[in-house]
Amino acid sequence: MKTKARLKRALLRARYAAVGAAVGAALGGLVGRSPASTGGATGALLGAVVAEKRFDASGIVNEVRGDD
Repeated sequence: MKTKARLKRALLRARYAAVGAAVGAALGGLVGRSPASTGGATGALLGAVVAEKRFDASGIVNEVRGDD
């Protein structure tokens, strides 16, 4: 994988993780301070997992089609 593509993929994964953390913290914040922290961490983890799954699926499709 080229350096530019790797950097773009890492930045997009970071964006998903940041959005997940914000959503998790907001939902946890409705309950209290400690759940906000836990929700933020959990949301970041889930956001990173979603990003990884999303990019893995598109990579498989591109390999099958023969796109580089």
